[in-house]
Amino acid sequence: MRHFNNSEIIANLDWLPLVDALREGFRRGAHSPPRPHYTVSVPDGREATLLLMPAWSEGHYIGLKTATVFPDNGRLGLPAVTSYYMLMSAKDGQLVATFDGSELTARRTAAASALASSYLSRSESSRLLIVGTGKLSPNLAAAHAAVRPIKEIAIWGRDASKAEAVVAHLAEQGIKAHVADDLEQEVRRADIVSCATLSTEPLIYGAWLQPGTHLDLVGAFTPKMREADDEA
Repeated sequence: MRHFNNSEIIANLDWLPLVDALREGFRRGAHSPPRPHYTVSVPDGREATLLLMPAWSEGHYIGLKTATVFPDNGRLGLPAVTSYYMLMSAKDGQLVATFDGSELTARRTAAASALASSYLSRSESSRLLIVGTGKLSPNLAAAHAAVRPIKEIAIWGRDASKAEAVVAHLAEQGIKAHVADDLEQEVRRADIVSCATLSTEPLIYGAWLQPGTHLDLVGAFTPKMREADDEA
């Protein structure tokens, strides 16, 4: 059995081939039942979440991703989301491979956003705004830049130092970006707004969006979470 760590996943999942693989995968389809999620109480913190995500293709493979979401982990210097993936044979049920889930999740999620953008954003889109400074932020920037002629990338976060860290990380990949100081102003200028946060209050307002702007909302996954207002 093979285990793939995060470094190996990064090395083998370039953005355009991954976007194309997802395009074909969504067209082909698979069995993906409702994902059970459970609330876990955390002492002296907000409630955490356990997510179980199964899917399978008959006669081929079964996959199961487990993920935990601990919103307060930032205070501990830890990622909010931790995940692992198991790949099993759909012929005999044997475990084939395991994967560190963080890069697999980040790249699949960002590539799905880029895939949607390839259909929904204007083909000439050149200004990208990333809202959020977590694990997904640099992945979303790189993925969107792979499918559109992005010339300007702005990173906004509540903590400017974290936004600066994302900008520095992108620079190491040869991607130029800058820290966004004024969220409303950057939304009004953007061709694509990609929002990946755990916010429970709207960050993006419909009144700020210009006609033709593509809004990509990634973060919210419970009824208590939201990244945009009703107008958006």
